[in-house]
Amino acid sequence: MGRRDFVVKPDSIGFLRRFPIEEMGAHGFEPWTSTLSVWRSNQLSYAPGIAKGSTPLRRGRSIQSFPMRRNHVLRFFWRCYTSSNTRFLRALPYPFTCKTFMTNSIIDPIQHVNDAARRAKKASVLMRGVSSATKDAALHAMAGALLARGEEIVAANARDLKAGREKGLSEAMLDRLKLDAARIADIAEGCRQVAALPDPVGRILGGWTQPNGLKIEQIRTPLGVIGVIYESRPNVTVEAAILCLKAGNAVVLRGGSEAIHSNILLAQIISQAAQNSGIPDGAIEIIQTTDRAATNHLVTLNDYVDLVVPRGGEALKKSLMAVATVPLIFAAGGVCHVFVDARADLESALEIIHNAKVQRPSTCNALETLLLHREIADEFLPQICAKLQASHVELRGDEYSLNVAPGLRAASCEDWKAEYGELILAIRVVEDLDQAIAHIGEYGTGHSDAILTQNYERAEKFVAQVDSAAVYVNASTRFTDGFEFGLGAEVGISTQKLHARGPMGLEALTSTKYIVRGNGQIRR
Repeated sequence: MGRRDFVVKPDSIGFLRRFPIEEMGAHGFEPWTSTLSVWRSNQLSYAPGIAKGSTPLRRGRSIQSFPMRRNHVLRFFWRCYTSSNTRFLRALPYPFTCKTFMTNSIIDPIQHVNDAARRAKKASVLMRGVSSATKDAALHAMAGALLARGEEIVAANARDLKAGREKGLSEAMLDRLKLDAARIADIAEGCRQVAALPDPVGRILGGWTQPNGLKIEQIRTPLGVIGVIYESRPNVTVEAAILCLKAGNAVVLRGGSEAIHSNILLAQIISQAAQNSGIPDGAIEIIQTTDRAATNHLVTLNDYVDLVVPRGGEALKKSLMAVATVPLIFAAGGVCHVFVDARADLESALEIIHNAKVQRPSTCNALETLLLHREIADEFLPQICAKLQASHVELRGDEYSLNVAPGLRAASCEDWKAEYGELILAIRVVEDLDQAIAHIGEYGTGHSDAILTQNYERAEKFVAQVDSAAVYVNASTRFTDGFEFGLGAEVGISTQKLHARGPMGLEALTSTKYIVRGNGQIRR
């Protein structure tokens, strides 16, 4: 492919002058692949090798060593990052490409997204013919590659964590961002678990013969190209890719800027492993720029993208709804509730509530608001407050709660709407089951809500009237998860009602079509 020129903004040039190239050749990259050269025609050029008439920029030197003017044109070989992610990532160390130089100075976000979507579209046609055996082999290869390169992943993730701390991210956000050996092992195991699941593609859903002799079958088919937009959790890079691949789709991944180093390396590792196993090039694409224009553009590419699944909060949801033309399924926020009925087993309730709030508070299925029946509030509220406060949970209560358990902060109306994502819990005392259901209907997000009760009629009323993707009886909301539901990994937890709802496993990433076989029939 040819080369493409980019005019660099003055502030970008100033930034480049300050950027040290101290990690050239690090992380197992060949030194000869890291040659950055300044051409005498006032152009900065990159090529995997030393170009004639250029001055190589070696390890330990800085771009400021070379004369650069504000109107310089950066000329990169386009193929280095559009025809093959692997080739590009081997050519430049990720601290240099992913966030500083590459994403902020070089990439035209619109063109970059267009190219990724085109490659994915081309790959999606080929994916329809990939066998289940090939897909499963690729998934096992991905698992092996992730484990083999675990140290590299942790090193890349450490850069994201460092940047996150410097930005002042909360501990909950840093926990979502973190990858260690145990979490990488879990991600690899997820690959194997998805490989073990039945392939939904080609499954016959029904069949019949019409009076005119036409034989009709309805079968499951891939959706095509799926875009996945997500925020700080880098494990989603792999989870989304493996599910889309198993369901016969190509995927375009758009992770958050907080995890840019982790996401690009993870995508490179699994993409290469998949290609080595027979998966078409382009089946796993990742947007390598942190420019928000890339996200907004992705959701308008109807010619290339069949579905976009945004995973994030209400702000992301609102911003995309304003511009999207591609169908969206939102894996949006979770304001999850637990209602403790007057007939609840209070000893069991203590453990369920503690688990739902404390085990991993940064997840979308964690408890955010606790509702207590007034009949048990005086007895139960001091017990649950003591247990949660021992785990450093900040408690915010309504007026009744403040009278029963002094020391709580006063809750406002905004607390009933809040998805804290950290060790904060809102508490409200309600008169009865009807008021609890009304509260959930007004403030909930339709994600996961639970009732704790030993009364069958009340449990069934709660299940029938609470309109959420997952409704629990006497269990923690933390189980709303693809693995816990036996679906394998999920690409997201949909709070919508059309096409998919709840954990979006393999079947949610497929469509259907009709196969009609005849022997010359015509319609009269």
